[in-house]
Amino acid sequence: MSLGRRFLQTSVVSAAAPFSAHYLVVGAGGGSGSYGGGGAGGYQSNFGSTAITLNPSTTYTITIGGGGITSPNGSTAGNNGAPSILSGSDITNITSIGGGYGGNLISGVNANSGASGGGGASDGAGAGGAGTSGQGNAGGIGAAGHPNYSGGGGGGAGAVGNAGSGSTGGNGGVGLQTSITGTATYFAGGGGGTGYAYPNPGTSGTGGNRGGGTANPYGSTNTNSNGLDNTGGGGGGNGAAYSNGKGGSGVVVLRMPDAAYNSSGGTTGNPTVNQNVGGAGITVLIYNGSGSFIG
Repeated sequence: MSLGRRFLQTSVVSAAAPFSAHYLVVGAGGGSGSYGGGGAGGYQSNFGSTAITLNPSTTYTITIGGGGITSPNGSTAGNNGAPSILSGSDITNITSIGGGYGGNLISGVNANSGASGGGGASDGAGAGGAGTSGQGNAGGIGAAGHPNYSGGGGGGAGAVGNAGSGSTGGNGGVGLQTSITGTATYFAGGGGGTGYAYPNPGTSGTGGNRGGGTANPYGSTNTNSNGLDNTGGGGGGNGAAYSNGKGGSGVVVLRMPDAAYNSSGGTTGNPTVNQNVGGAGITVLIYNGSGSFIG
């Protein structure tokens, strides 16, 4: 009797390999001042250009910046937005700084610089804040023409903020549009400036594309001039001793092949996960809060 050979059948699992990824990193918008709009958060993306390489078993940390707060009574300076960061041991960290706060007529505080600068107020605080090359643009100048006043719009990722004119506040600078999520969307618009036509409210500046807050009329007690969260929009201005607009928080987006995500170590921080985006075998991770991705 011949002895048959006995074969042991095994399954072979291929180790995960390095893969290409694209990112969008948007910092938080700055708070507005009395009249001046807040600047937008920094905008950095490699979508549509050279991808970065991510590696298996490597942790990539995502930090989402909070929007710059503003004075509750308009009598002091606001705050710049906080940075958003994508970092890892094998990549150059991508840090998008926050937007600058808007100028304040009451306290005479100039608009601050940032990724995009805040809009100026008027009188001695009329200058707009400077922007940062590669991340944003300058804020608009405020105008004083007694008895009328107007604040400049905060700078946006796509353009400088508009100057105030007479009793008309400047519009916030436009943001930039990207389709990294699969849908064309604007991010990082500047906040609008407030106008005042004595003794009546003037004309409010609008926020830049989706993210920036539209200024409230002079004397308004509304608090609806905030920049939109998770867009990096700057806060909209208000006049005199009333509440101004808070900056919108930042966002980080990662885009990679479905196969790379499926073989990865997963995420923390509960990002939104969209797979097979556009039917193209692409996964998009949208981080509205801090977390991580493990390659």
